[in-house]
Amino acid sequence: MNGKTVVVGMSGGVDSSVAALLLKRAGWNVVGVFMKNWEDDDTEEFCSSREDLVDAVSVADRIGIEIDQVNFATEYKDRVFSTFLAEYQAGRTPNPDVLCNAEIKFRAFLDHAIGLGADMIATGHYAQVRERDGLFQLLKAEDGTKDQSYFLHRLNQSQLSRTLFPLGQLPKREVREIARREGLPVAEKKDSTGICFIGERPFREFLNRYLPKAPGEMQTLDGTVVGEHIGLMYYTIGQRQGLGIGGRADGSAGEAWYVARKDLARNILQVVQGHDHPALLADRLVAIDASWVSGQPPHVDWVYAAKTRYRQADTACVLPVVAGSGFEVAFAEPQWAVTPGQSVVVYESKVCLGGGIIA
Repeated sequence: MNGKTVVVGMSGGVDSSVAALLLKRAGWNVVGVFMKNWEDDDTEEFCSSREDLVDAVSVADRIGIEIDQVNFATEYKDRVFSTFLAEYQAGRTPNPDVLCNAEIKFRAFLDHAIGLGADMIATGHYAQVRERDGLFQLLKAEDGTKDQSYFLHRLNQSQLSRTLFPLGQLPKREVREIARREGLPVAEKKDSTGICFIGERPFREFLNRYLPKAPGEMQTLDGTVVGEHIGLMYYTIGQRQGLGIGGRADGSAGEAWYVARKDLARNILQVVQGHDHPALLADRLVAIDASWVSGQPPHVDWVYAAKTRYRQADTACVLPVVAGSGFEVAFAEPQWAVTPGQSVVVYESKVCLGGGIIA
């Protein structure tokens, strides 16, 4: 190749390991960086960062590249975790992975890599970048079951112009196969889920250390009290598990209960029965804090597709209002459990246009 340097964010998992390997094969001068983003109670029981670092170093040794460790715990706390807590305190359900990508992996990490003399950075995300007429587009991965463009929708032109996604055109099974064939020590390592600062620990227990509990009534939409909640921040729209109530409001057996709304002013959790209750369906939403990949908002009233959660199928929609940092989405079909604090992400075919926070 041209001897250019790419700094790869290596997590100790199979995806970023194969990304580094493929770039080395393609002739890049590859440098690995392991990011440590969390330090509070970073114990073996819940957070695997020590083991992950060992794995990342083992992989770097195997493929013959240098690797360094960088500590972004302060940046993470300031830019991601503080927002995470503020959102929960406001009764919303944030998505820290979206914020972590925008603020840490493609900002703090990118700045660090440029300081090391990098021409580009790379990660093991399943997504693609394409340049068209001088603009960089964020595309879905070829493997639709692994596509992570939803989590990357806040990336901007300067970030995308310096980013490579080597796995964007590969199916996951082929990534595993490459790792096995090359004898990478993480070939059979299972994928991590969740975020390190929570890890496998009980979520409610973790949140309670940072935010005080504020119990209150659990009510039906007509005001009938059916139970008590332990604090609105512990529940999310559409939640079924962990409500501690069963049967109908009149005491007879019936359909499962779901969280429908949070009334912050009165500290009341409103619940309904039945997965398809009308209170769980919405054909419109308002979004704030918009971020558009191209730097320009989409056209009003054009037909696009959008999703309000990661594992959801795209749904046809229009954006009847796009103003400043806010926009509205009108869906062709009602969406289930649209959750304030989560991201709504807008697509035009395979191109991720950007999105915003559901208000």
